[in-house]
Amino acid sequence: MEHRIVVLGAGYTGAAAAGRIAKRLHREGVTITLVTAEPDFVERVRLHQLAAGQDLKPRPFDEMFAGTGVELKLAKVTAVDVDRKTVAVAAATGSGREELAYDTLVYALGSGWNDGGVPGTAAHAHEISSRPGALRLRDRLAALDAGGTVVVVGGGLTGLEAATEIAEARPDLAVSLAARGGLGDWLSEKGRTHLRKVVDKLGITVHEHAAVEAVEADRVVTAEGRTVPADVTVWTTGFAVHPIAGATTLELADDGRIVVDGTMRSVSHPDVYAVGDAAMALGPGDKPLRMSCASGVPMAWQAADAIAARLAGTKVPHISIRYAQQCVSLGRGEALIQFVTADDRAVDKALTGRMAARYKELICKAAAWGVANPTLGMPSRRHRVVGQEARNPAPVEAAA
Repeated sequence: MEHRIVVLGAGYTGAAAAGRIAKRLHREGVTITLVTAEPDFVERVRLHQLAAGQDLKPRPFDEMFAGTGVELKLAKVTAVDVDRKTVAVAAATGSGREELAYDTLVYALGSGWNDGGVPGTAAHAHEISSRPGALRLRDRLAALDAGGTVVVVGGGLTGLEAATEIAEARPDLAVSLAARGGLGDWLSEKGRTHLRKVVDKLGITVHEHAAVEAVEADRVVTAEGRTVPADVTVWTTGFAVHPIAGATTLELADDGRIVVDGTMRSVSHPDVYAVGDAAMALGPGDKPLRMSCASGVPMAWQAADAIAARLAGTKVPHISIRYAQQCVSLGRGEALIQFVTADDRAVDKALTGRMAARYKELICKAAAWGVANPTLGMPSRRHRVVGQEARNPAPVEAAA
């Protein structure tokens, strides 16, 4: 009988995991199904560019996975039953519904925007954590007349990229950034200095230590009672995991992420692996890996290698997941590469300016290339599936 591997979600991590498993295993004895609601790969790290009016290169999945043995299922996941080992899906087009059975599941449904329960956010704010959200913001910005006001709420990487991209693309707009803390307060002194220089050059007004407690149709209100005019509000304060896992019997962390071991295997269900923003995995210093492409891609490699090794009856390899830098684009001609320790703390070294912008662009291109070519660190030979280990997998403690 063929071993059925089902991968849910085709973002950076799900697509990379599916492709790497296919590269690892001979096609005989295994099927790999990648479930995605989108026919094209979404470069999430570029959605701020899309929102600012730029067109992104299309990357159709049927071209990316042609000849790999990965079967694409264009559908939306509606439920997962980890006890029956089934996934319920609804066709992305039409009203067809079906149930997929699996022997091994890779859960990579990722995350979406998090409004934090702040009043008015869901009704009045825009998000750029999804392509539909970025396109809605794009249309809204295009409709703004000169002098219109835009407030980006959130001083993290996404907020910085959104504010600088919009300000550069639309210098006729009044763009401001509301940050709960200080501007770039997690960066090195060199990083903070360069960031301040760029936002000043772009004419962005920064409201520091300004926690937004309400969003209205034409303004945001801070905890101190200050109001900031906003024809458009962009909310970038963090991510929330996809809710599907919360309706299962999987062991979850307090934030809804699936708790996994060092091979990305669920600690409660050994036939389930979770990667990317959906997984609670520990990195250097036993600190939880942050939700990011930098964490998610090596997590996908680890899960894929572990699945292939266990099915082939070989030693499970372990990939070291360590941080090296945080890459922040600040428009098309500027960027900041903040180098960090293995556990993601800023060091003094940082790369800035046009060289940093070229570096950042290479990182983005490499991330997309790696989805279709997930072979880093892999041997050239494929393994064959042996036995029935994963149809009745050993408990996590014995397998890890």
